[in-house]
Amino acid sequence: MREHKGSSIISLPLNYIVIDTETTGLDYEYCHIIEVSALKYLDGKLVDTFTSLVQPPLQQIYSFSDDDDDGKWVSYYVDDFITDITGITNEMLASAPMPSEVFPKLSDFIGNSLLIAHNAHFDINFLYDSFLNHCTDPLTNDFIDTLRIARKVFPNLPHHRLSDVASACGVSQQMAHRAEADCIVTAQCYEAMRQTILSTQTEDAFKLSFAKKKKKYKDVLFAITAEAKLKNTHEVNTCSSILSGLSISAADIDETNPIFGKTVVFTGALSSMPRKEAFQLVAVFGGVPENSITTKTNFLVIGNSEFAKSVKDGKTTKMKKAESYIKKGYEISIISETAFFDLISNL
Repeated sequence: MREHKGSSIISLPLNYIVIDTETTGLDYEYCHIIEVSALKYLDGKLVDTFTSLVQPPLQQIYSFSDDDDDGKWVSYYVDDFITDITGITNEMLASAPMPSEVFPKLSDFIGNSLLIAHNAHFDINFLYDSFLNHCTDPLTNDFIDTLRIARKVFPNLPHHRLSDVASACGVSQQMAHRAEADCIVTAQCYEAMRQTILSTQTEDAFKLSFAKKKKKYKDVLFAITAEAKLKNTHEVNTCSSILSGLSISAADIDETNPIFGKTVVFTGALSSMPRKEAFQLVAVFGGVPENSITTKTNFLVIGNSEFAKSVKDGKTTKMKKAESYIKKGYEISIISETAFFDLISNL
C-alpha cells in the first residue's frame, strides 16, 4: 500500500510539473527506472527542466547461443527489447548516476508541485517506490493524468496511447520513449486539450463529467481486489461469491477505467485467484478476457511466480511473442498479476 500517495485529480492548471519515466518493465516490484524527466511550467510556459538516466541493478540470465550448447550467465542492465524501444543502452547506463543520487535531487526539484503525466499511475507508482527507498520524504504530490482527460476529449479514438493523443492534438512526436521528449509531448497535448475543453465549457463543468456513476461499483471493485489479497484466509467470502452477487449493468461501468474495452490474457498460475475468477473480474470492468496472445491483446498478465522467474532466468515464449508485437507498434502491456491488481485498484 502506498499510504502517502497523492490523489489523481481533474483540473486544468497553468502551473505544474510534467513527469515521465522510462523503466526496465512495467512491474513495480521487479522492474526499475532507467530515466526520469521533469519539466516545470509556470503560467503555461516552460521555466526549468530536470532529466537524468538512472543506473538500475544488474540482471543475470542463463543464455544459450547457436555455437554454445552449454550456455553461460550474462549480466546486463537492460535487454535488447528495452534498448530497441527506448534507445537506452547498457553502455549508457554503466556510467549513469545511482538512484540514491538522482531521486533526492528530483524530490527537491518537484517540491509540492502538482504533477502531470500520461498514464500517470504508472509513473507515480514507480517514483513513489523509488522515493521511499532513496529519499527522506515520500512522494505525496497530487497529479493529473492526461490519459483520463484524453478519453473524455477524444472518446472515439480506438487507443489513447501518448502517440495516439499526440496525433489527435496535431502534436509532433519525433523521439518517442525518451523521458524528456515524452514530457514535452505530454505538455503540448495537455495544453491543446485544455484549450479545446475551455472553448466549449467551464473547468467546473468538465470536472463534473468525471463523477462516478455509482458508489456501489467502486466499493465492489475494492472489495474484490481486497479479497484477492486475503486469498489464504477463510474468514471472508470467496471472490466468486462476490462476483456472482454483482448487479452491475453496462450502464454502471465507468468507461474511463483502464480495462474497459481492452483484451486481457492471463498466463502462468495466478496466486491471487483462480483463472476463471480473474476472467470474471475483467468482464466486470467491461474488458474482454482471452486465452491466446494476438495483435488485439492489450494486457498480458503474468502470474507472480512466473514473472519473477522471467526476470531472473529469461523470458517465456508468450512474453517474447508479446514483445514482438510491441516492436511492430501494437498496444500490449506486459505486467505481473500484482501490477494488474494495482492498476485496477487505482480507480
